[in-house]
Amino acid sequence: MAGEQQQFFLKWNDFQSNMVSSFKHLRDEKSFTDVTLACDGQTCKAHKMVLSACSPYFKSLLEISQENPSKHPIIILKDVAYSHLQAILEFMYAGEVNVSQDQLPAFLKTADRLKVKGLAEAPGAIKREG
Repeated sequence: MAGEQQQFFLKWNDFQSNMVSSFKHLRDEKSFTDVTLACDGQTCKAHKMVLSACSPYFKSLLEISQENPSKHPIIILKDVAYSHLQAILEFMYAGEVNVSQDQLPAFLKTADRLKVKGLAEAPGAIKREG
């Protein structure tokens, strides 16, 4: 068949680890943040794309906020402990987080309310450390 070209498969071998590292760097540097989360009188900056990818709850909220022309919405989270929010963001950006045993039930309840993928639906994913 004339004109048919051979296709080449190109793969970035460490794509996932590079993305995790890049997300962590963007979060640490607060580069390109486009949403602010507020609770307990404190705030955290984050990325809509990461929140939406990790939580149907946030995805739904952010889709609604698109109707409102604010480029950088502020989402106020009622009854969410700031320490839980920080841990949830760590989990979203890094794919893992350490939570103390005494905080675990309340943390998982918060993660469930916010529908955090990997925490809300899969309690079997929890491992004990040390």
